[in-house]
Amino acid sequence: MAHTKSPKPRLRPLELKDVEQVAAIYAHYVAGGVATFDEVAPDLEAWSGKAGRIVARGLPFLVAEDGDQVAGFAYASLWRSKSAYRHTVEVSVYVAPARLREGLGRMLLEGVVEGCRRAGMEQVIAVIADTGDPASEALHRSAGFAEVGRLSKVGFKHGRWIDTALMQLSLEPAER
Repeated sequence: MAHTKSPKPRLRPLELKDVEQVAAIYAHYVAGGVATFDEVAPDLEAWSGKAGRIVARGLPFLVAEDGDQVAGFAYASLWRSKSAYRHTVEVSVYVAPARLREGLGRMLLEGVVEGCRRAGMEQVIAVIADTGDPASEALHRSAGFAEVGRLSKVGFKHGRWIDTALMQLSLEPAER
């Protein structure tokens, strides 16, 4: 899919019209990679529900918009469902395959972290599949995340075992 590149993609909250493009970007990673451990891509209804739950909790769900195209997206979701974890979120960042290495991942990650800060979160977690490509870990390190652990063989996808790196960023919330 060709795109007309605007001077600079714009970061903004997800809108209903974006769900189809978000789902398509994510489906690429489900089918061909291990950035997600989903093995079946969620449908539009599932994405709409997920986005609604995230936004209802006051957490960020952002897209990088370039013209009328979604070039990437990022969101924060609860780390765990138990109430004691309510100040800890997990971030997810996905960039359209044709738009990698343009700085969109950094823009999205910084935007979602700032949204987490405004939402009063204390801790931000990233769970990164260890694929041998250091790009995602490097992106998170550049945003202040530190590796806090590794989990061995916790995912099995595309015929192979996959480890994950756990990275964490402590925030000073804007207000409580």
